[in-house]
Amino acid sequence: MRPLLFAAVAMLACLAATAQGLHFYLENGKEKCFFEELPKDTVVMGTYRSEEWSDANQQYIENLALNIAIKVTHVESGVDVVSKKGASFGKFSFSAADSGQHKLCVTPSTATWFSFAKTRMHLDLVIGDNASAEEPKPEDKANDMVVRVRDLIHRVANIRREQQYQRENEATFRDTSELINSRVVTWTIVQLCALGLTCFWQLRHLRTFFTAKKLV
Repeated sequence: MRPLLFAAVAMLACLAATAQGLHFYLENGKEKCFFEELPKDTVVMGTYRSEEWSDANQQYIENLALNIAIKVTHVESGVDVVSKKGASFGKFSFSAADSGQHKLCVTPSTATWFSFAKTRMHLDLVIGDNASAEEPKPEDKANDMVVRVRDLIHRVANIRREQQYQRENEATFRDTSELINSRVVTWTIVQLCALGLTCFWQLRHLRTFFTAKKLV
């Protein structure tokens, strides 16, 4: 029974938290951005490490003079959630205050003017892991079951937030679809009324014309 419970905890933990790791290349002073849909109160933790191309060594090496600017913005409101400039490696974290699309931008820079050296950036993101969870007490740390259950509770809360966000998106899509359908129906009725009035006017005009020419 105990191994089955551990297996269930591990499976739900894998489903609840999303880890994303990538590396990309960019030039000094050039910004590169990524977009991510996040539910409200979702915690995101990021770790980054950058390397600069060295012509002398013909490889990417760590440059302590390289600075990395990290900026996270909530697209709909335009509010900056994270705005920091630090060393060539480091960490950052934030909690999504509002649901919606978030833009993560990375910009490398050096003190050297007119430097066009390429930078290789390693970026690891953990989305959905609850960084604000309370630290387990020393007596709890000795009990592996307590630690796992505590972690599972926080991850289930993340799943519920994700489901609520999806329901909100579905409701918004449904309302938008109904609004568009109602407008299409209204416009169709207006076109039919205009066509009917045009036909009525043409028939009346033709009748008047025939009467004037004494054809009727």
